[in-house]
Amino acid sequence: MQTIRHSEQTLKTALISKSPELVLQYENLDAGEQRLMNEAFQPTSDLFGPITLHSKSDWITSHPESPQDFEQFFNDPYRKIPSPEKCHIYIQSIGSLGNTRIISEEYVRWLSGYCEAFFYGLTVKLLEPVPVSATKCSFRVNDNTQNLQIHAGDILKFLRKKKPRNAFCVVGITMIDLYPRDSWNFVFGQASLTEGVGIFSFARYGSDFYSAHYKGKVKKLQKTSLSDYSVFDNYYVPEITSILLLRSCKALVRWIDDESVDIPGETAKHSHEDNVLPKPVEAFKEWREWIIKCLAVLQK
Repeated sequence: MQTIRHSEQTLKTALISKSPELVLQYENLDAGEQRLMNEAFQPTSDLFGPITLHSKSDWITSHPESPQDFEQFFNDPYRKIPSPEKCHIYIQSIGSLGNTRIISEEYVRWLSGYCEAFFYGLTVKLLEPVPVSATKCSFRVNDNTQNLQIHAGDILKFLRKKKPRNAFCVVGITMIDLYPRDSWNFVFGQASLTEGVGIFSFARYGSDFYSAHYKGKVKKLQKTSLSDYSVFDNYYVPEITSILLLRSCKALVRWIDDESVDIPGETAKHSHEDNVLPKPVEAFKEWREWIIKCLAVLQK
């Protein structure tokens, strides 16, 4: 196990730099915002601790990359920012997200409510869910794991064609495992920053995914043609647990505490007779406490 800890000066240089524009933005923060920002400069901060690498397979160790400070990110010519004409995040569900229609709809509502709270000022809209067959994507059974997987790049092509004119981005979500190319084992997600489309799979966030008894394994793919998507009919969907929701979202206090978050501009499809599911947020306790500590610094 390895701990990465930087000095106060290194952290200040990385976060603010010497760019006059960024220095001015920092100086224009109110007192509470500056207090919270200053917490990030303290190597011993209770809010922003060092990074712990648990093994050599951790991403930082196994995928060495050149460091990027905030100024480089801020000045990146490919960085996209919302505009009045493009201020909507569209979510496209691909395949079933829950074992029933009610579960699928509630899970998407929870994700959408979180997304709108996190990206404050942008409106989240839901596109009509589609089956895997509608994307015309390639798919396979992983030779090593026997997991059924869909091709991430093909999904991106599908999302580009469906992207509304007023979209800041379109995010595809699925419970089916992804692969980006034949030589790769899997990928959690893939995106095109320049085109504003992305696809993410929550399959590996289920508590049973790495179990030998994972029900999503397919021993043999009986595919008679490239357009035969029958293998996805009634395909296994993991239970929507608190841990899966936590891994899907991370946390915001109001979103955690509100059991009935509605999406502005969206009409709920539930009837009064439907049993709306309680949001499984018990795993969010630690994140909720962290956010409350941040709010205490802001409001001190």
